[in-house]
Amino acid sequence: MSLAPTLGHPELPPPLPEFAHINRYWDKTRNMPAAKIKPGELYVTLRDELVTTVLGSCVSACIRDRKLGIGGMNHFMLPDGGLEGAGDAARYGVFAMESLINAILKHGGRRERLEVKLFGGGRIMGSNASDVGRRNVEFARCFVRTEGFQIAAEDLGGDHPRKIVYFPASGRVLVKKLQALHNDTLADRERRYVHELQQKPVAGDIELFD
Repeated sequence: MSLAPTLGHPELPPPLPEFAHINRYWDKTRNMPAAKIKPGELYVTLRDELVTTVLGSCVSACIRDRKLGIGGMNHFMLPDGGLEGAGDAARYGVFAMESLINAILKHGGRRERLEVKLFGGGRIMGSNASDVGRRNVEFARCFVRTEGFQIAAEDLGGDHPRKIVYFPASGRVLVKKLQALHNDTLADRERRYVHELQQKPVAGDIELFD
């Protein structure tokens, strides 16, 4: 698809078919395609484009093939309560991580070349859920270690939401700490996300490709 201007804006190149539902737009500041993901979503690209999200208690993994530049980002949280145990809750994190890795491998990435960076897990949801971010952080670090990857960079924990902008082609990540003024809206969104997880359990199990 051509990048010729349309009504003054460049035309977006097509995404991978499985990510056609993701909100994409032209980032005028950086002059490149961008994908914005919400809780429970992930996005992988073969092109030079950015992936962005805003994180409170949730965690995002930014993963790419260092040689090919194929990569992307997820956005997930472990459900807090309403499940039988920690193992059940962890299935949601495993699903989010394995879905991202498998999508990269499916499109030509190699497991031994994967670069992993972790972000989020802040304390923004109030005293009743003060450990949600910490549990997300602990899960993400444990998953990376268990699967034999190294954490190339991280910005985790703390008391502030974060805006993440990831460039899979280069591995560059921009992190902006957001003001507390935005916490209530973000916390409400994350509570709705957790409620949806509890009402609609993750379907089945998946395994990592070799």
